[in-house]
Amino acid sequence: MRANDMNLAPLDWMLNVDLGALGDAHLAQAKRALLDTLGVAAGASRTPLARHAERYVVSQHGGGRPLLFSNATASASGVALHGAWMIDALDAHDGQVLTKGHCGVALVPGIMALPEAEKLSGRELLGLLAMGYEVATRAGIALHASACDYHTSGAWNAIGVAAIAGKLLRLDRQRLHEALGIAEFYGPRSQMMRCIDHPTMVKDGSGWGAQAGIAAALLAQDGFTGAPAVTVTGTDAAQHWQDLGSRWYLHEQYFKAYPVCRWAQPAVEAVLELAQRGIEIDAIERITITTFHEAKRLHVVHPTSTEQAQYSLPWSVACALGFGTLDVHAVTDALDDPWIKALAERIELVENETFNARFPAERWAQASLEMRDGSHHHSQEHEARGNPHNPLGDDELAQKFHALAAPAIGQAHAAELHDAIMTLESRSAKHLLERL
Repeated sequence: MRANDMNLAPLDWMLNVDLGALGDAHLAQAKRALLDTLGVAAGASRTPLARHAERYVVSQHGGGRPLLFSNATASASGVALHGAWMIDALDAHDGQVLTKGHCGVALVPGIMALPEAEKLSGRELLGLLAMGYEVATRAGIALHASACDYHTSGAWNAIGVAAIAGKLLRLDRQRLHEALGIAEFYGPRSQMMRCIDHPTMVKDGSGWGAQAGIAAALLAQDGFTGAPAVTVTGTDAAQHWQDLGSRWYLHEQYFKAYPVCRWAQPAVEAVLELAQRGIEIDAIERITITTFHEAKRLHVVHPTSTEQAQYSLPWSVACALGFGTLDVHAVTDALDDPWIKALAERIELVENETFNARFPAERWAQASLEMRDGSHHHSQEHEARGNPHNPLGDDELAQKFHALAAPAIGQAHAAELHDAIMTLESRSAKHLLERL
C-alpha cells in the first residue's frame, strides 16, 4: 500500500486525543466497562484456564510485571496474554454487536501490562480505555467488512491494544503506524465458528490478541516495521473512521447479565419469562427454542467443561429453567446435575430466517413449552438484556461485580476495588493498579 493510498487521519486522532479531557458521560461509561471487566477477571481467576495461563506465562514469559489477581509476575506481553486469557475463561465480559466480539477483555490487561500506566492519573487511565474501545471496535467492524472469514476477537482487539500501548509509550506517528500494522498482521485470524462447534480453552483468541498488541508496540518502539494496517489506514476502511471523536463506540457496547455466550442469552430471557408464570418444570415434555443460525450452532447438550457449558444453548436454557437464573455455578459446579441434564435433553433448536436476517446487529429468540398434558406455553420474542437500548443499570452491574469478585478475592478486597474504580477520576492510576 502506497502512502498516498492511506488514510492517516486515525493516527493523528490517536496521537492528539487528550486522555484527561473525557467528559462526565464518557467517564461514567468507561468506569462501567472497567468495573465489569475487572469483576469478570476476578471471578475467572478461579477457573482451570486461569491456572493454565499463569503456569504458561510464568515459565515462558518471565518478567517483573504483576499478573491480574495473582502474586506471580511475567513480562508485559505475558501479563497481557494471561489477563485476556483469564477474562475470556468466564464468558461474562462486554462486547459489541457489529464486531461480533469483545474489546475490554484485551484492552484492560493491555493497559495493566506496561509500567507506564502507573504514571497516569485515574482520569487519564479511563481516557486511555475509552480510546482503546474506539480503535478496537472500528478495526473490528472494518475487518468483518473486508475479510471473508469469521475471525475471533483477537484478530482486531490486538489493534486496539497496540494503539493504547503506543500511546503509553509515546510512539511518534511513524512508529504508531508500524505498531498498528504489526498488530494487524500478527493478530490471530483464528476461526470463531470452529470454537463454537468444538468449545475448548482456545476461546475467542483475545489472549493472543492482547499479547500481539503489546508486542507490536514494543517492537515498533525498537524500530521494527510492519505492513500497513488496512483496517485503520486503508482507504476502503475510511468510512469506519470518519466520525472518530464524534461517535463514541464506548457507549455502544453491551454488558452481559449471564456468564455464557451472548448468542444464548435471548433464549435465556425467553425461558425466564415462561418460568415466571409458575410453570411446573417437571411437567415439561419439550422445550423449543427458535433463534438464529449462529445461536443454533451452540449445540452441546451435556457439557463436560466450563468452556462447553458457556457455548451451549441447551445447557444455558436448562439451567435458567431449573435454577431460575444463570450464574457461575451453572457453568462450573452444576455440570453433573442430573435434573439439569434431563432438562437439556428435552430442548429442540429451530432456526428462523427473520432472526437470521437481523443478525449480527440484533440477536433474537423465542421459547415454546409443550407440557405433558398437551398444553403449550409461548414466550414473546426476546433480545438479550444489556444492550445500549435495554441496559443493565448501575446497581445491577455492581451486583454482578460483587457476585463474581467476592467469592474469588474476598468481600473486603472486592469492596475496596469497587470503590477504587468508581472514584478513579479523582485518584491516580497507581491507586487502582495496587489493588489488582
